[in-house]
Amino acid sequence: MSTNVRSTDMTEERYDVVVVGGGAAGLSAALILGRSRRRTLVVDAGEPRNAPAEHMHGVLSRDGESPAAYLEAGRREIAAYGVEWRDGRVTGAAPDGHDGFTVSLADGTAVGARRLVVTTGLVDELPKLDGVAERWGRDVLHCPYCHGWEVRDRAFGVIAHPAMPAHQALMVSLWSKDVTLFLHTVGELSAHDAALLDAAGVTVVEGEVAGLVVEDDRLTGVRLADGRVVARSVVFVGADRLLPRDGVLRQLGAALRETPFGEFVAVDGTGRTSVPGVWAAGNVTGPKEQVVDAVALGYRAGVTINNELLLGDLEDAVAGRPRG
Repeated sequence: MSTNVRSTDMTEERYDVVVVGGGAAGLSAALILGRSRRRTLVVDAGEPRNAPAEHMHGVLSRDGESPAAYLEAGRREIAAYGVEWRDGRVTGAAPDGHDGFTVSLADGTAVGARRLVVTTGLVDELPKLDGVAERWGRDVLHCPYCHGWEVRDRAFGVIAHPAMPAHQALMVSLWSKDVTLFLHTVGELSAHDAALLDAAGVTVVEGEVAGLVVEDDRLTGVRLADGRVVARSVVFVGADRLLPRDGVLRQLGAALRETPFGEFVAVDGTGRTSVPGVWAAGNVTGPKEQVVDAVALGYRAGVTINNELLLGDLEDAVAGRPRG
């Protein structure tokens, strides 16, 4: 992440709010800000987390729509309220000395903003197993709430994650009664986990996984390091690491919080970070936020920012101070 941030000058465009990231959370924040007549810019690098998925689910009235179509509809909606869109990458941000920020882009330009909303998401660092990355979002899945219905009653495999080895297998047992948990690098289950898996009817297979077996562009099995192949048509697996795209937030000095999945920026219920004037929403704040959650969080951030700007400007007017 570059730290080369220019100071604000009169030649830079200045916005009420710059939204860094144009996914569901960023579009939602931009929508309410545009409707509030705030001059708003969205800068998006085109890297949505759910891009590999053909469909998204659990979003009322949009269940089954493609993520790309959903985002395109959002861009049309914000444009109707005068929100500006720029394809590009934000490389840095810094206070401008005037109750705002200078935001630098990879193309060498910079813009000013009174407030920032960072909605840059995260990257799933997948296990380095043959076939996992290639099949991700198709028949290699992570979230049963996102894809469980579409693959219901098929032969599931689950590759155990060391942090919570039984959890995913227990969850997906609601969608199929044919579930096999591959312990992979997990040496031994706790007695409690073993009892739960037995109660759920989950078969447990010991031994390290070497990769997936794919035939005619279709997942057919899980191959173990000792040569065994267990027939499976769907595999659930968690990311080895979840890497938030939080470089701008870290550069600004935002406080972080420890989670079972690593460090994420700390925010309050409105998305406010520890840095005055900076909000964050969506997966950059945590791994569990689905599209519907991100929309709600972006909305909250947008409403809170608009209220803060409105009341702050009125307080300045009463005190005879120049507007920020």
